[in-house]
Amino acid sequence: MTVLITGATGLIGQEIVKQCHAEGINVHYLTTSKSKLSTEANYKGFYWNPNNNDIDHRCFDGVSAIINLVGASISKRWTDDYKKEILESRTKTAQLLQDTIKTHNYKIEHVVSASAIGIYPTSLVNYYEEDNTEISESFLGKVVVEWEDAVDGFKTLGSKVAKIRIGLVLAEDGGALPEIVKPIKYGAGAAFGSGKQWQSWIHVEDLAALFVFALQHKLEGIYNGVAPNPVSNKELTKAAASILSRPLILPNIPKFAMKLALGDMHILLFESQRVSSQKIEAEGFNFKYANLRPALEDLLL
Repeated sequence: MTVLITGATGLIGQEIVKQCHAEGINVHYLTTSKSKLSTEANYKGFYWNPNNNDIDHRCFDGVSAIINLVGASISKRWTDDYKKEILESRTKTAQLLQDTIKTHNYKIEHVVSASAIGIYPTSLVNYYEEDNTEISESFLGKVVVEWEDAVDGFKTLGSKVAKIRIGLVLAEDGGALPEIVKPIKYGAGAAFGSGKQWQSWIHVEDLAALFVFALQHKLEGIYNGVAPNPVSNKELTKAAASILSRPLILPNIPKFAMKLALGDMHILLFESQRVSSQKIEAEGFNFKYANLRPALEDLLL
């Protein structure tokens, strides 16, 4: 089997490539950097420049499925220009892939695309499952709606489509965790706001395994990409400090301070989404890291 991966060189993409290779799945990938093109038997790179609608359509040769991860990072200051980039890097790329498949008459059976739990409204009491119909009024809520609509375009080409709504990804060398632990290491760690907001997290290894599972089992529809046991922001901060043997002596960091520091992006730290993993577990997926402490010990020690 050969799968085309967009965003293969990113944090989640690299782990998915590793797990695909372990399962004997060949990988084609798209990159905007010609220096990252590889021509190994099981790992072939193809150039694209979505801003110019430029793509090497040979990336689809022999490919039966796509794992779609492409999208500008949300962990940068959200200027108006960057908000546009966050949205278009998800929607325009999906359109370019679909147009290319249609033009050259490729047959793609299955698409597994990233999405995000940012679609769920912030709440301290709700427990969100995939059939929830309320949509967050935040910028991220709007992005996810348009992103998922764009991905659904693959259905018109005859592809089965699965969408994985990703939570807070915990990884050793990227994503949120190094930023969370940096102040803790210096003895300046603290929870954000009340600290009661829910954080639906997932270990990067489990997330990659979930994508490969969805691919191999030809899953369709929406699945939450979160571990079974969400925690509060306070619990996350305390667990990281405990594992690093650092005290937490500072008061919680107020919302206004982070808004000054980060602008609109500060909502990433204060939004509360308690999200269920039951649907993917009911399909037979097993989490290696179902609880926070073993996940943090694996990544921090």
